[in-house]
Amino acid sequence: MGEVAHLIGNGKSSGFYSPAPGLKITCNLPPFEVPNTYTTVMVDFKMMNAIHKGSIQVPGDWVLGARPHKWMEMRNDFYIKYSKQIKEFYLVLPKYAPNYTDFNCGHMATHWVANKLQRKEIHMYGFDSIFEFDTTSMSDTFMASVRDNMNTEKLTTNWRPIWHGIFNEFPNTQFILYHDIGKSQIPLPPNVEVRTSNKGKTAIRKKNDPPKPFSREEIVNSSV
Repeated sequence: MGEVAHLIGNGKSSGFYSPAPGLKITCNLPPFEVPNTYTTVMVDFKMMNAIHKGSIQVPGDWVLGARPHKWMEMRNDFYIKYSKQIKEFYLVLPKYAPNYTDFNCGHMATHWVANKLQRKEIHMYGFDSIFEFDTTSMSDTFMASVRDNMNTEKLTTNWRPIWHGIFNEFPNTQFILYHDIGKSQIPLPPNVEVRTSNKGKTAIRKKNDPPKPFSREEIVNSSV
């Protein structure tokens, strides 16, 4: 199946993505259509509820975490309706992740690709909390999320050590991060590279602009 995977996250730097050979894996819903997506990874109750209410549609195959697994245990009708889309439930919780709540969608997608698919080169777009205190997400447009300074600091403080754990757990995997800042907020081991450009593409948010929530216009006008 090849050695390369592309993970398209929900942060503004997902705009660096450009079609290239390799598997395409999305987290929740990216800000633009990603043709030929291999699977979509989801970990939150809120995503399941949004699908259940019809607020969003997530096409293709799904890889789901522990909370969607619990959701479907409680709602058998939901499971029956969407069972054909479920590729698998991925319930692995690494020892460096204190709980499933802190093991976010990007974490699980990255761990699943490195651990289960054993890809040796993983390109990562839209993982902004590694670089800055910006947790805004495409998901904010259809799910209520608290993005005040206190919660943002808490999330990034909880999330960043897990990234450090993932990168070190898979020393033979090359992780390539895309972000305009270029300098991460965590120590990066030798198997992690940061790129600030990709075939001339830039992120939706221009360099040095302050973080701000996605707008509907940005989502509609963004494309690969």
